[in-house]
Amino acid sequence: MPVYMRSLETAVPQTILVQQQARDVFASQPGLTRLGTRLVSTCFDSAAIDTRYTAVAELSLDAHPENPQFFDPETNRVLSPSTKIRNEIFATEATKLFVEAGKAAVAQAPGIDLDDITHVITVSCTGFFNPGPDYKVVRALGLNPAVQRYHLGFMGCYAAFPALKAAKQFCIADPAAVVLVICVELCSLHVRTSNDPDTIMGSAIFGDGAAAAVVSSRELQGPEPAIRLDHFETVLTPVGEEAMAWNIGDEGFEMVLGSYVPHIIEEHITGALEPLLAKEPSLAGLPYRDITHWAIHPGGRSILDKVESKLELSQEQLIPARETLREYGNMSSATVLFVLKYMLEQPVSEREERICSMAFGPGLTVETGLFTLVSPAL
Repeated sequence: MPVYMRSLETAVPQTILVQQQARDVFASQPGLTRLGTRLVSTCFDSAAIDTRYTAVAELSLDAHPENPQFFDPETNRVLSPSTKIRNEIFATEATKLFVEAGKAAVAQAPGIDLDDITHVITVSCTGFFNPGPDYKVVRALGLNPAVQRYHLGFMGCYAAFPALKAAKQFCIADPAAVVLVICVELCSLHVRTSNDPDTIMGSAIFGDGAAAAVVSSRELQGPEPAIRLDHFETVLTPVGEEAMAWNIGDEGFEMVLGSYVPHIIEEHITGALEPLLAKEPSLAGLPYRDITHWAIHPGGRSILDKVESKLELSQEQLIPARETLREYGNMSSATVLFVLKYMLEQPVSEREERICSMAFGPGLTVETGLFTLVSPAL
């Protein structure tokens, strides 16, 4: 039974962070060592990012808050609010994005309306509250209160895949199921100034965003393209457990993103793809570049460089990931859905084109998905 992503919509906060401006602010912070200042410049300049978005309005250079908590424009100081303050903002601002993206996804799903939704799966690793975002979505969208609700929390950048995997299983178990999946990450809430290389890297690459999809096994209606969810696999690399992590501190969540992560991915990426491609023998022996589309989670420029080189992909096959990184930065779990959204908006030449997708997260966990871009109009 084929299961489709019937729609895929994205949303971002209104405040834009311009990479060069953010670099200058972070490089000028008191307490930075000479090495720290050089690391800030290097990390921001080499990130291949132009802009990011933030739910923290006072991070804008044009903001003039009366009681600044994150950034004081008068002193040019990046401040360190408590985890409680950061999480309170998450509860308010993340809810807005969960609702906005979810509503847009249902509105754009052909032949589906709000009354059809049977399951809601929400995803985030950048904050907590309860009743949670799954509850808030049901209430705000006016969904049936008997809708089944699930929240996947604190999994990290790969979490969209377990959510889509669960949605597919719900649809296989019940052909009438219509699942709304929403990922929202407010990574900028946890920005801080530091001489620590991991913290500097996090400040240089992470941004905020939301993505939502409607998943169903109903027959496709209309000419709009859809993504068929064919296969999923999960692989844990034998090394790297300490190289990528996400912990809760007194002044926000603390990212561990070791510099060796791209090398771990490079070393183990082909092994991670083997069980996925083995599900379709016609693909298992082909050169990787013969799979038309590659939706790679842009965890950082160096990760994309390693993937492109190791798999011998063309530069064109990495454009969706690199453009997503350039325009939005790394939005954790939502990012790979932005990459897929980019693909949906491009012209296609075949009725069916294959997509191989990957995301990486704490563990080191590699989630992979094999999809088909279906264009009924062709």
